Amino acid sequence: MSSDEPDAVDEPADGAEQQEHQADGLDLARAQTRATAKSTPAARTRQRRKDTPNRGRVSGAHPDDRDPQLLDATLGRLVADHGWDLDLRVQGVFGRWAELVGAEVADHCTPETFADGRLVVRTDSTAWATQLRLLAPTVVRRLNEELGHGTVTLIDVLGPHLPTWKKGPRSARDGRGPRDTYG
Repeated sequence: MSSDEPDAVDEPADGAEQQEHQADGLDLARAQTRATAKSTPAARTRQRRKDTPNRGRVSGAHPDDRDPQLLDATLGRLVADHGWDLDLRVQGVFGRWAELVGAEVADHCTPETFADGRLVVRTDSTAWATQLRLLAPTVVRRLNEELGHGTVTLIDVLGPHLPTWKKGPRSARDGRGPRDTYG
């Protein structure tokens, strides 16, 4: 062999061209990495996802659950899921109290609580407490029209907050009030 001739590459017997082998072994490392990457669990999962169709997903022009939803529908579903329907209707009645019972009654009576079909109403005088006790069947009927039959079963009427005679840590039961101001 002469020095100006390139080294001859052995040709395979079947006549196919053989790629030139690099002395640093990078081609062998690349081939090993490709073979390993095809057998990893992540690669198998990716391949499985490509092979299987999307089940349960609807794609196309028809509406489905993945589409943007109206706020009203979303809030309605949230209220129904948490069971807040009755509470929201009752609070709506509290907000529209003057409209439901009339302006004059609403000026002197305010709803305080609602629990287990019992509505507690506070009045600003004992005369209005008596008046509201007489109007209670009519108010119950009107509220049940708004909330649904049987929602309000009883109206408990409370009079005004009265002053207390109790001043300090000690007191006598069934006392007549402060002794120094009478008589």
